[in-house]
Amino acid sequence: MSGLCVRPYEPADRAAVLKVAADVAFFGEPLEAFLEDRRLFAEAFCAYYTDREPEHAWVACADGQVVGYLLGCLDTRAQRRRWRREVLPRLLWRALGGRYRLGRLTARYVLAHARGLLCGEFPRVDSASYPAHLHIGIAAPWRGHGLGRRLLEAFLAQARAAEVRGVHLETTSQNVAACRLYERLGFRLLDARPTRLWARLIPGPVENRCYGMAL
Repeated sequence: MSGLCVRPYEPADRAAVLKVAADVAFFGEPLEAFLEDRRLFAEAFCAYYTDREPEHAWVACADGQVVGYLLGCLDTRAQRRRWRREVLPRLLWRALGGRYRLGRLTARYVLAHARGLLCGEFPRVDSASYPAHLHIGIAAPWRGHGLGRRLLEAFLAQARAAEVRGVHLETTSQNVAACRLYERLGFRLLDARPTRLWARLIPGPVENRCYGMAL
């Protein structure tokens, strides 16, 4: 389809990227199913990449408008250290200061996420073998046009040029089309864990999955 492109992220794309991320956060649907405040989601899960590693982010555009994104990181261990040191304290401070709208949905999600961590519901990955990771999302009207593949190929080429050993990503068994795409591109399933994180919102079992690719 004409008018579609994939290009490196630019600072002016930030608001559009955060909007798309929020619009697809709940299994391809808006995040309001499990959180009350989009600012909390953006600052907890996306802003690190747009603000601290923008050089590893990519966007998909349709007629000049951002309709998809890939947020990447080449060193997961370093990213986690920075997130705990810089992002988490700010989130807690802002939450205590009333910056976010926190309600029953957020409380349920936080408790379920904490329980999942304690119960081993999240996949494990060897960060030495797969040091890079990514998050990807495409707005609903633009799925099926090959943009996800093009975003992934752009980031994988960038990671190879940087001589990164491998890359991983996390998803769920509910994202059937995405899992098929990852497998077609050469990712393999590294770990999978049943989760109750979405028990109140998704009928039937859900599995957290981690896919990886050696570069």
